[in-house]
Amino acid sequence: MIAAGSCVRVVHAEQEVEGFQYFTAKIQSTWVWQKHPSFNAPYSGISSLSSDGEVSHTLTGTAFLGARPWKGTEIFIDPEVAQGVPFSGLRGFGGITNGEAQKAGSTDAVTYWGRAFLRQTVGFGGGTVEQEAGFNQFAGSVDKRRLVLTGGVYAITDIFDQNSFSHDPKTQFLNWAMMDYAAWDTPADARGYTRGIAIEYYHDDWAFRAGRNLLPVESNGLQLNGDFSGSYSDNFEIEKAHEIFGQPGKLRALYFRNQANFGNFNDAIAYANQNGGTPDLANVRKQQSKYGFGLNLEQNITEDIGVFARYSWNNGQTEAYSFTEVNNSALIGVSVKGNKWNRPDDVLGLAYASNGISNPNIDYLKAGGSNFFCGDGNINYQREGILEMYYSVKINKVLWATADFQRINNPCYNADRGPVNVYSVRMHFEY
Repeated sequence: MIAAGSCVRVVHAEQEVEGFQYFTAKIQSTWVWQKHPSFNAPYSGISSLSSDGEVSHTLTGTAFLGARPWKGTEIFIDPEVAQGVPFSGLRGFGGITNGEAQKAGSTDAVTYWGRAFLRQTVGFGGGTVEQEAGFNQFAGSVDKRRLVLTGGVYAITDIFDQNSFSHDPKTQFLNWAMMDYAAWDTPADARGYTRGIAIEYYHDDWAFRAGRNLLPVESNGLQLNGDFSGSYSDNFEIEKAHEIFGQPGKLRALYFRNQANFGNFNDAIAYANQNGGTPDLANVRKQQSKYGFGLNLEQNITEDIGVFARYSWNNGQTEAYSFTEVNNSALIGVSVKGNKWNRPDDVLGLAYASNGISNPNIDYLKAGGSNFFCGDGNINYQREGILEMYYSVKINKVLWATADFQRINNPCYNADRGPVNVYSVRMHFEY
């Protein structure tokens, strides 16, 4: 870094002073088209996937705008626009088929502030590592031993549960059960963002993360609760980087605990037994906690081939509040770059997720209860199995095209319905 007033050169949207970026601006847009043909379904409920064939689409666009007034301090704001029509109002699966779809989705384009946060980094030496320029990230060197504080509005998955092979539905796997811990009831509004604070400490090959973030005012709602002491999510993660036969890998472990006005499955059944009618979580919401954990592995086998796995679990007593209707999930997959067929920027991905729900959740659905994602009026319980494969083609330096196929057995854990085949096309632009 050199003194202010020295020569400044502008390169596209990034202003630099002899290598130090003060500003960054990037944009991206993703369009996803999906279709599922008709499938067998002897009965349906208010939260079922339509057994008739459906077509769905989403279109999102984000501008990533950042300023760095001095080394270590970064400010980002991300205006965003989204529009789309999901399958059956986003209902009918434990693992939703499109990671770009929102619970607050609209057929009209809606503009809003996705993120607005400050990141402060304090270095403690131990050598340096280079960070590449990216969305909401400046290029440059950082200390291997450092403290990072993030506060404001952001997606919790910007910080926790990172996985190089299965994390971003804009470029990788589309299904919600693939992109994050499926049983992690992430703190997020209906668009996927939260407000709070997260602290990270990096020490050589280790990383430690902790954060407290807000939950919605109501289940699967858009407005976040402003009470950090009454309705919140605490998250803790440990990460260890390693090498096996010279190939990099990482292991992560996550614990979370959410506190809010949840509806309890057993309470809803008891209320219906006493007062009549169908069990309804809305009748029994009260202040209580939900907790769980996740394990995350990524490992390069060669420079071109990587494998990954996740396992996640929650206590399964209360409703899905802000993510999926999944109480336990196991995921395994592989990602292959196209070097062997002279397409180094292409990627082939294949993964399988097995999702399950708790006994109280099964009893609630069997009694005719429903929640945001699932509710067929009855249930013949079997684990939901999701097979997904995709091939991503880099057309040029700013544009990618992807063909994706998903097969979902026992959608919403009901062996009487399905299987469902989902065919997808994705176009992704970034600059």
